Amino acid sequence: MSIDKTSAAPGAPDDHVVENPDAARGSDVAVDPRLLVREQGFAGYITEFKRKMKAGDLGSIPVVIGLAIIWIIFQSLNSNFLTANNLSDISIAMVGTGMIAVGIVFVLLLGEIDLSVGSVSGVAGAAFAVLNINHGMSEWLAFVLAILTGTAAGAIHGFVFAKIGVPAFAVTLAGLLFWNGLMLQILGSNGTINLNSDGMVAKLTTYYFSDVAASYGLAIAVTALYFVSSFVGNRRREAAGVPSRPLSETILRTVLLAVLAFAVAIVYNQYKGLPLAVVIFIGTLLITDFVLRRTSYGRKIFALGGSVEASRRAGINVEMIRISVFAISGTFAAIGGLFIASKIASANQGAGAGDLLMNAIAAAVIGGTSLFGGRGRTWNALLGVLVIVSIQYGLALEGIASPVQYMITGGVLLATVVIDAVTRRTQKTAGRA
Repeated sequence: MSIDKTSAAPGAPDDHVVENPDAARGSDVAVDPRLLVREQGFAGYITEFKRKMKAGDLGSIPVVIGLAIIWIIFQSLNSNFLTANNLSDISIAMVGTGMIAVGIVFVLLLGEIDLSVGSVSGVAGAAFAVLNINHGMSEWLAFVLAILTGTAAGAIHGFVFAKIGVPAFAVTLAGLLFWNGLMLQILGSNGTINLNSDGMVAKLTTYYFSDVAASYGLAIAVTALYFVSSFVGNRRREAAGVPSRPLSETILRTVLLAVLAFAVAIVYNQYKGLPLAVVIFIGTLLITDFVLRRTSYGRKIFALGGSVEASRRAGINVEMIRISVFAISGTFAAIGGLFIASKIASANQGAGAGDLLMNAIAAAVIGGTSLFGGRGRTWNALLGVLVIVSIQYGLALEGIASPVQYMITGGVLLATVVIDAVTRRTQKTAGRA
């Protein structure tokens, strides 16, 4: 008897099997694309793509197309947009918000929201500056304590939400106000503390690996890691008797990734070299993606986002998962806050304010994480924040004021949410939600 794997929900790990795939192909049930490719060759890709379009499973296609359109438009308006200098600056500027967005992805996977991340990021930056500059604490210790401040803040939010039952929206809204007030309090009347320009935090966004081998080495490492992980994963699937990708597909995907990675490396080497901030961000995405897709903890997060009651009946400790996810959100908010403090070389009263919160949430959603829970990846944070920062830099090159930037970003976010809602409705119609 043949079997076929399908996902329980888009973006979630493959956990279920469908008997009789031939019969399934005649219905709206998702058929594992690896079976189609093996049986139909290249035509299998076309068949699976049509099925996904019909079922509303668009993945990251809309945001990739949107990003390409954004770059084409701004390059046509200003030839400096796609220069190595500007692209390098964009990649560094996106890291602070992107780190916060990574934590937001975890929360959104539960179908919840965290409105405190902007204020938590500001508290972390202020805590580091006060401990290191005002009190002379070593940078490493101040750095760790600043991050733990965010972890503690997130854990408190998660505890009140999970144990007491206060809605996450209300808890984190209160946190937004409280942590912002605490930041103002610890900064004192001066309101601004300048960081050591030669210090560790300052170098987070100012240090570059100038040797060209660094960029190319990272490109090779990422490509090799992808190939090895895919190859080993396919071998395990074959050994377990479940569908796996053909070797030809793995090689094709690896080649495409290599082309993209080396193109980015060439751009960096045309300017100052490989930015340290980008290396840290990519490493963070790799680790968090592994946690979500390859560990039991990650599967529990997806399950909880799909159905709280079903997760509870399956023996998942719902309260601990919720508390830990909000702690993760607070941790990444703190890390993002330190990157933002590094970018402006100071901690001030404006940290965490303005459009930071909305940009972080928008980055996760625009990148493809569902507001309804159960679907998304941390790589969505990269795509989403790249869209937002590209818009900001493109409009800045044209001398367009901030109000217009807000309106355009808001329009992009609305369009993304509409696509998400329509996709979810389409999937329900296709019997996949």
